[in-house]
Amino acid sequence: MNTVPSRPSARVLPPNPAQAAIVVGGFAVVLYLVELVDRVVRGGLDQFGIVPRDATGLMGILWAPLLHNGWQHLFANTLPFVVLAFLAMANGLGQWVAVTATIWLVSGFGVWLTADSGSLTVGASGLCFGWLLFLLVRGLFTRSAVQLGLAVVLLLYWGTMLFGVLPGDPRISWQGHLFGALGGVLAAWFVSLGNRSTAKATPA
Repeated sequence: MNTVPSRPSARVLPPNPAQAAIVVGGFAVVLYLVELVDRVVRGGLDQFGIVPRDATGLMGILWAPLLHNGWQHLFANTLPFVVLAFLAMANGLGQWVAVTATIWLVSGFGVWLTADSGSLTVGASGLCFGWLLFLLVRGLFTRSAVQLGLAVVLLLYWGTMLFGVLPGDPRISWQGHLFGALGGVLAAWFVSLGNRSTAKATPA
């Protein structure tokens, strides 16, 4: 008799919710501590954001998601950051780190290559867009009805957020949103390839 193995790729919640909550909560605390230091030094940390097509601005790719242009900017990012990061950890911490790194780098390099000259980009919204798109499309790759159902819920709640990938308010980096979203799709594709390569035949 054939038995069907469990499919960890079809999960929608982290296998260890407590660990996921601690990691995401700790990450959020870091963002608030960084912003507190930035307020103390009167915005001096923001200079380490992404400066397009400037060699020194490349370092901003590493630091920009940790920086925000004031408390209001950080508050606006906090809820999607916490919820989407937690849900993106459905297949464990290791995969989440790889997914997040992919989004982080694709979003950052995209901004560095395409943003307006002389601009300075900071903020974690690129990560938020990346996690959102990762969660929206992964069900298509895994063919998981449960993940597709979660995608529908997220789309209903945060669907209007997707308009942020289009040019609009000059004070907002639509490039960071767009390339973060592309990074999320790319990460979902990488994850699907990894799942296929490690898939095993159903035992008889």
